[in-house]
Amino acid sequence: MAPLATPDLDIERDQQTTPEPPSSWQTVVWNDPVNLMSYVSHVFRTYFGFDTPTAHRLMLAVHHDGHAVVARGPREVMEAHVQAMHDFGLWATVRKDPS
Repeated sequence: MAPLATPDLDIERDQQTTPEPPSSWQTVVWNDPVNLMSYVSHVFRTYFGFDTPTAHRLMLAVHHDGHAVVARGPREVMEAHVQAMHDFGLWATVRKDPS
């Protein structure tokens, strides 16, 4: 027995667009004159789970470059990270990932 043709369904399927991947956002931690470098490294290790060399490298980027991108992902997650950084007393913002 031959399958029944369903032209209406086939047209609908062809007209559907492929969903765009979720846009990527960044959590950016900024330098401030208040927090010690050791504290910033500690926050990066304890909150984000970075190993010591990674936390140290990111802390140095904050210190020398004025900021560091510490996380990338969906906006809601990045907003939660920013709130956590504020709770730790660090200055952080969310921005759209330019890549």
